[in-house]
Amino acid sequence: MVIAITIEPLPLAVNPDGVVQVGGTRVTLDTVVTAFNQGATAEEIVFQYPSLQLADVYAVISYYLRHRQEVEEYLQQRQQRASETRKINEAKFPSYLIGIQSR
Repeated sequence: MVIAITIEPLPLAVNPDGVVQVGGTRVTLDTVVTAFNQGATAEEIVFQYPSLQLADVYAVISYYLRHRQEVEEYLQQRQQRASETRKINEAKFPSYLIGIQSR
């Protein structure tokens, strides 16, 4: 028997907001990479996010390891956008945040 070697498509897609999601789920690339960098195994990530498929998580980790610089740049851009959004929201809703901070 000869094994058929095929190229599987990468289980990543960019949603309309520019966020990379994994395997047709709402779980983000950020989530998987962060969990992996915190020491979680692929199996632990799937256990934590059951909508993911184990093979997809392994594929994403492999992609990350092979394209670390590009993924890290993407993650930094996402953090920067989140910080900008937070600042905008703080400016729009300062009294709301005062109540949260005093808790």
